[in-house]
Amino acid sequence: MVVYVALTAALGLVAMLLIAVSGASPMGLSPGRILFEDPVLDLAFQLVAIAILIPLVLGAAWLVQRRPPGTLSSVAGRLRWRWLLRCVPLAILAVVLGEVAQSLVLLATGVSPGYGWAGWSDLLVPLLVVLLLVPMQAAAEEYAFRGWVVQAFGAYLRNPWWGIVISSAVFAAFHGYTDFGIAYTFGFGVLMGWVSIRTGGLEAAIALHAVNNVGAFGIAAVAGELGSALEQGSLPWQTLVGTIVQFGVFGVGVVVLARKSGISVEGG
Repeated sequence: MVVYVALTAALGLVAMLLIAVSGASPMGLSPGRILFEDPVLDLAFQLVAIAILIPLVLGAAWLVQRRPPGTLSSVAGRLRWRWLLRCVPLAILAVVLGEVAQSLVLLATGVSPGYGWAGWSDLLVPLLVVLLLVPMQAAAEEYAFRGWVVQAFGAYLRNPWWGIVISSAVFAAFHGYTDFGIAYTFGFGVLMGWVSIRTGGLEAAIALHAVNNVGAFGIAAVAGELGSALEQGSLPWQTLVGTIVQFGVFGVGVVVLARKSGISVEGG
């Protein structure tokens, strides 16, 4: 964490230097506020700032705890790529059904879902940034919160729910949501922690986290509103309906898929 704070501070200084050289006016360095006037550049910068957690967490396991870094990934001592890829279609189904449910409730209550179309000419570069960097950002958060934090408490406490709840609280605090947004991020953290324990690894959690974030940023890019994609705060209560659908479909689906795939929660 000390190294991460130092690196993010250094990245912030780099951003300020780039802003000064370009002659642009800085918009602030608080979470959810833009650093660069170009929303694509700003998004890329902030995603990279989170993605650097991956080598730091793996390095801490190796240098400080003197254990194989792969033990953060799963009980197999590595990231089980085949299992991760099997979870991706399920994650897509859960995210799509959740988005549909949310949109229907929004429309039924007289609120526009806010979809838009920016045009093909303004879509290619933002989508490339989203597809390339968002999965890394999502994986970084899983390694930090469901890998590092959950395992830290699991090393001393037999009941895994202590680690799941505490890591979920820290995960929610890491974001800038309020009101129903806090309930969403906390619930998302609990689900990710549970599926990680239930499947003996981070693969299922990474799959849903990556698909969910790619969908969210992708919708913003398609609408030409990428500049507001990192803005957090209050969420309307209607989003909870989509959240319940998404969580339910993925939670039940992972249990069924893990059984059919013979996923083990034991090491070796």
